[in-house]
Amino acid sequence: MPPPRKGKTTWRQYDVIVIGSGPGRRTWPPSAARSWVVKTACVEGRETLGGTCLNVGCIPSKALLHASHQLHEAEENFAKMGLKGKAPTVDWKQMLSYKEDVIGQNTKGIEFLFKKNKIDWLKGWGSIPEAGKVKVGDETYETKNIIVATGSEASSVPGAEVEIDEKIVVTSTGALELGKIPKKMVVIGAGVIGLEMGSVYSRLGTEVEVIEFLDKITPTMDQEVSRNFQRLLGKQGLNFTMGAAVSKVETTKTKAKITYKLRKDDSEHTTEADVVLVATGRKPFTDGLGLEALGIETTKGGQVKTDGHWATSVKGIYAIGDAIEGPMLAHKAEDEGMACAEVIAGKAGHVNYNVIPSVIYTHPEVAAVGATEQELKEAGKAYKVGKFSFMGNGRAKANFAGDGFVKILADKETDRILGAHIIGPAAGDLIHEICVGMEFGAAAEDIALTCHAHPTYSEAVREAALACGDGPIHS
Repeated sequence: MPPPRKGKTTWRQYDVIVIGSGPGRRTWPPSAARSWVVKTACVEGRETLGGTCLNVGCIPSKALLHASHQLHEAEENFAKMGLKGKAPTVDWKQMLSYKEDVIGQNTKGIEFLFKKNKIDWLKGWGSIPEAGKVKVGDETYETKNIIVATGSEASSVPGAEVEIDEKIVVTSTGALELGKIPKKMVVIGAGVIGLEMGSVYSRLGTEVEVIEFLDKITPTMDQEVSRNFQRLLGKQGLNFTMGAAVSKVETTKTKAKITYKLRKDDSEHTTEADVVLVATGRKPFTDGLGLEALGIETTKGGQVKTDGHWATSVKGIYAIGDAIEGPMLAHKAEDEGMACAEVIAGKAGHVNYNVIPSVIYTHPEVAAVGATEQELKEAGKAYKVGKFSFMGNGRAKANFAGDGFVKILADKETDRILGAHIIGPAAGDLIHEICVGMEFGAAAEDIALTCHAHPTYSEAVREAALACGDGPIHS
């Protein structure tokens, strides 16, 4: 057991050092502390803890999504409910201040957890000069185990001339702190980040045009959900240019000109905007760690290769989260952090990669877990589909949230749930009923026979499960 601490003394020898304080790191030391007595440290170069998620990703974007949705409700639905009065105006500086306050509450919470669990914060950017050592600034620390949890960073437009300045041409980071609300925004990429941030600014009055290389938005999503999602976003004011390859973005002091070619006929077009959001994906943030010199294997995409138990090709060095293969999701990193702690402690850490939900926090929300219908078809799997529209849900209709549906995919013979896809109110919360069911190997009938409170959105999930059998009640 380590000696008692005095003052702000920092150990130079540790059992575990984690590089990066994002979601993969947040749950790791407490998990390790429960498993075995460890001296733990975390390397973080930002002024605040929490990584991209808390500082410039998940949390601040959800704050702006929430605020802008409240504006939408006031403008579109309050009067329908008898709540009449002058529509609110947008104080952009105050909205950004609200966002910063939300960030501050969360990052300070992580600092509290560090102190509570006796975790040292090694402030600065880390590198690994050799196995068992981590260098931070001029200091080198010894450790038995190293966890690479450095997350990811925004990637640029492949094969295009695009220079990001975070003022006119921005990534999600710049989009969260624009000096003013733009009159027009072009979003390059119709993935999660682009659609969420596009929704925020569209609600605030910005003309939003989304340019996407492929012929559908959110390409990994169930195709039926994707089509409906694009239709609903179009009704909200987002304009889509599909099958278009951006080749160049030119900027002046206040504007940007975007040049793109339509893939169907190779015709060239241009459009202008006050702000261009580059949302073409993310890549592992591992620059400066020294992985190549250590002989740690990586993929063509830059992800660190691991052995299925988060161990790299160098003994004592592990990697989790966005730095390795798999969906770049905060909760995936958290699960891997906890499992990696168990493995290092000599226990059986496990992550069920078949039951990791994904959520898009637009309105309506979109959530999914498990296989899509297209994946089941390609695999030759016999399946059945149960669907239920939120237009048949009393709570949704009362709340002006009847758009969307629940779709459950179940094995045709065994009725075991293979996947679920929800577009509608609170989809990001509703999906977890299916996640728990899938973890226990549930059949659609198990959901269908479970009493659901009325009136709730969750009844739509039960109705979709019933539709996998004899049919929904309210249809």
